Amino acid sequence: MIADTTTTWALTGTAALGAGVLNAIAGGGSFLTFPALVFAGIPPLAANATSAMAVSPGYLGSTLGFKAQLRELSPSLLRREMLTAALGGLIGAALLLVTPARVFSGIVPWLLLLATALFALGPRLSALGQGQGHPAMRQPGLLLVAIYGGYFNGGLGILLMALYTLAGESRLSTVNALKNLNSLVLSLLSVIAFAAAGAIVWPQALWMMAWATLGGWLGARLAQRLPVAWVRRLVIGAGLAMSGVFFGRL
Repeated sequence: MIADTTTTWALTGTAALGAGVLNAIAGGGSFLTFPALVFAGIPPLAANATSAMAVSPGYLGSTLGFKAQLRELSPSLLRREMLTAALGGLIGAALLLVTPARVFSGIVPWLLLLATALFALGPRLSALGQGQGHPAMRQPGLLLVAIYGGYFNGGLGILLMALYTLAGESRLSTVNALKNLNSLVLSLLSVIAFAAAGAIVWPQALWMMAWATLGGWLGARLAQRLPVAWVRRLVIGAGLAMSGVFFGRL
């Protein structure tokens, strides 16, 4: 049962605004949107799908911001990357939709904890492959990461950046460009699948999309003023707190 109150709308709107700011600065916005939707009374599976829809506009803006870097890559490579990401996103979304609601509720705390760990270890993961690439792992790795992203969005950007670094991509701008492009593709396909299955709660999704977009605009301005290390600590703290809350709900 969704609690249709002023407090609920304020909670989800504030969470979406904060998520937009966080995603623009350091990532981790889903640590706010997903729990807010659950606390608003939306079942975890539908909350996950609605959260994915709520933060999706930010991927388009990020991708457009790296269009110059994407133009430098071969069209065949981009087609291959996008097809792999699309396939993974659809598989992940399908897995989510066939997961029994009770089972998903049970694994949510573990997914939040995993996403928090990925975010905390992000810089170390991205540094692992510097100087010794493994190109053969790129497409299989992308498929697996995209499946994870279609199933549960938390930590997706960190995994993609680590994958491209491990695969031997040394240019950070190219890594970011591919991360944003493939996040957009797999999120778009998974959201379409969620919408077709009726898993998205549209009033909250549209409300939160508007606030997340505003948050992204504010975050882009704040990114030049706030120390990223402080923001990362805030995100990690929020992730651990939310994981603890959901473990307590089991």
